[in-house]
Amino acid sequence: MKPISFIQPSRNNLKYLKWSYNSIRKNLGYTHEICMADDFSNDGTWEWMQEIQKKDPNIKIHRNEGPTRLGHTILYDTLINDYATNDIVMIYHADMYACPGLDVEINKHIKKGVVVSGTRIEPPLHPDGPEKILMDYGIEPEEFKEQELLTWLNSSPELTHSKLGKETTEGIFAPWAIMKEDFQSIGGHDPLYAPQSKEDSDIFNRFLLNGYKFVQTWRGFVYHMTCRGSRFADGAKRNPNGEVFMKNRETDEWMKQNIRSTRNFIRKWGHFVKHDALLKPIVPPKYNIGFVIKNCNEQLLELLEPWCSTLYVDTYAEHYINREQPNTDFDLTKRIYSIDAEKQNDIEVKFDGLKFNEENFKYIQQLSEILSNDEGIEEDTVGEFDLGIFNITINSVRTYEKNLINCNSL
Repeated sequence: MKPISFIQPSRNNLKYLKWSYNSIRKNLGYTHEICMADDFSNDGTWEWMQEIQKKDPNIKIHRNEGPTRLGHTILYDTLINDYATNDIVMIYHADMYACPGLDVEINKHIKKGVVVSGTRIEPPLHPDGPEKILMDYGIEPEEFKEQELLTWLNSSPELTHSKLGKETTEGIFAPWAIMKEDFQSIGGHDPLYAPQSKEDSDIFNRFLLNGYKFVQTWRGFVYHMTCRGSRFADGAKRNPNGEVFMKNRETDEWMKQNIRSTRNFIRKWGHFVKHDALLKPIVPPKYNIGFVIKNCNEQLLELLEPWCSTLYVDTYAEHYINREQPNTDFDLTKRIYSIDAEKQNDIEVKFDGLKFNEENFKYIQQLSEILSNDEGIEEDTVGEFDLGIFNITINSVRTYEKNLINCNSL
């Protein structure tokens, strides 16, 4: 069996990191390398990592000295590029318990051009889905029902734990393993999304476009307590009836960053995150689209700017650019022009801002699919047509999504 480098950034969640570390060593042994990063924590994480490294020779540790938080978008790559020594690396959260045999199942399927995900067993913090198993074995390490989990895993023959009756399905999510060479060949995670949020969906799109295959094994499991990073201020709680709830408890920091990352994802890809029921990415074509908007205002400019390559407007845009530029690596001065500027987009979408409404915004959000489906434009189409309030001129139907495979391609 080939050794794996487990990649674990952590920020102020020492209790869960200890629990996760112990599970790897107890259930998978000391063959595998664990690469941990402390993201300027103040809960004793770095001191604990230093103590563990003295006792465990197969540990690599890194510290962000701060004071700025880097986030796992950056630290995943730091650990993989600068610390991991094995051919196989595995993105692994600090709130995951490695079930026995996880490493064997990863090794069974991993090879060049293949990304392998373990199956998550989770308490009911979030809605169920076909790609995971909802079972409540505890939401905190101190109440973790370890023996009950292990008994359940050992009690059923072969595939009875699989919801779909299959040993493997397609899909990708943490924990996922990849050959280090494959990860590095496309530039790793895109720092556009630092410190976190949407960096995983972005790299999954790029894996798909680069031809990598996805395998989810239903024989290799983690117990995932979920949401033990910066998203929630004080972890999950139980109400008096014993139920778990998480709604409306995200931190302001996480909410603001999620909005920033969502807008940057749309700027880059031209659509929201898309995937099938088993979480295999769906990547619509990326077109070079220019919006030409008369009677525009700053509110409309803010709403629509991420949804195209270029905007041409008849409003004062400098205030919006100055306010929004700190939230993105895209140069907004190269995305927003006067309505009188020369248009150089493959596709131009002209409309009157005074007529724009919520129904029209739905068309904008689905524009890639509209342009690419059977009822849209053919591959060799050049011409003009109307769609509601929109006058659409097609000069070329080239697509650019494969230009985004390497994260350096903005």
